[in-house]
Amino acid sequence: MKHIIILGDGMADWPVKSLNNKTLLQHANIPYMDMLASMGRNGLLATVPEGFHPGSEVANLSVLGYDLSKVYEGRGVLEAASMGVDVLPGEIAMRCNLICVEDGRIKNHSAGHITSEEAAELISYLQKELGTEAVTFHPGVSYRHLLVVKGGKKELTCTPPHDVPGKEFAPLLIKPIVPEAEETARLLNELILRSQELLKNHPINLKRMAEGKDPANSIWPWSPGYRPQMEPLSSTYPQIKSGTVISAVDLIQGIGRYAGLRKVEVEGATGLYDTNYKNKVAAALEALKSEDFVYLHIEASDEAGHEGDVSLKIKTIEDLDSQVVGPVYEAVKGWGEPVAIAILPDHPTPCELRTHTSEPVPFLIWYPGIEADGVEAYNEEAAKQGVYGLLKGDEFMNEFMDN
Repeated sequence: MKHIIILGDGMADWPVKSLNNKTLLQHANIPYMDMLASMGRNGLLATVPEGFHPGSEVANLSVLGYDLSKVYEGRGVLEAASMGVDVLPGEIAMRCNLICVEDGRIKNHSAGHITSEEAAELISYLQKELGTEAVTFHPGVSYRHLLVVKGGKKELTCTPPHDVPGKEFAPLLIKPIVPEAEETARLLNELILRSQELLKNHPINLKRMAEGKDPANSIWPWSPGYRPQMEPLSSTYPQIKSGTVISAVDLIQGIGRYAGLRKVEVEGATGLYDTNYKNKVAAALEALKSEDFVYLHIEASDEAGHEGDVSLKIKTIEDLDSQVVGPVYEAVKGWGEPVAIAILPDHPTPCELRTHTSEPVPFLIWYPGIEADGVEAYNEEAAKQGVYGLLKGDEFMNEFMDN
């Protein structure tokens, strides 16, 4: 049996007053996800172990069954893997956002979802002005970039910028946890402040402001770590002789690389509501023809949650159902070799809060011949009645692969 996980990043949510206290999954028109829930088996998955923050790197590693206490090294090194940047011993890698600061406050974590082309020019400029033998900037996708520090220490308190929209940035500057990390913290804070001086009048930002767009007027490094010690999924799950990861997000591609999955680049994949769903589905189905496992990651709902946009997030959930889940199910249901489908988010991203939370997420598993558990819909409340109950650690992957 082949296996595909369809992950709707951040699509779980809290009840919303304007939706008669329903969650977005309860309110949305998602006939395919509801049908698969009713035909399959359901449960809740705790994707954020105690002591870890609810970041996408934590949650997606958990979904794939990894023991966070053994492999977690932050998201920077995972994104480095996706970008082909080899993090060497003695180096730390950090996610380096381009953000918008206004009146001393973090207006948003994405510089208004700056384009990759604009961002690449700004990162190249910062490398020229701030880069040294010990400090290197690497361009990524949109606002998501990489900072590598030779000799850096990872024992730092860093605040993810998507957690603090509207907050003053100065109190959130990087702080050392141990004395040995004080020099690294000073260096990083100096880079932040110097980037603000360099970026404020850059032609890219002057043009963006003239067009009514948010400028990318600061960097924000966070999630430091060393090279992780991850085994490929095939070493734990012999059913996965080969597999593919499909995502617009460097972080997920990096996890896939360490997990031994082949990365597929999809034309038109943006990580937003306008992503090319059709091309992503086509890539997933093509991969399933020759490989055992596909991890199909869709980012759009998470970004809508960070924007606090309920209507947009509902649209992204409905698009996931109609443009991804439906076409995948309709394509594979008649295949000679059966295909198991799992659907879940990695974590909630409540629109009310505009950042990630740690509550368990609903999941469903369906494959031809599975005995249904009587759950009639796919959402946070219905999943509580599922036969799987509450799973933790590698229990979800073990259940999913055990068929």
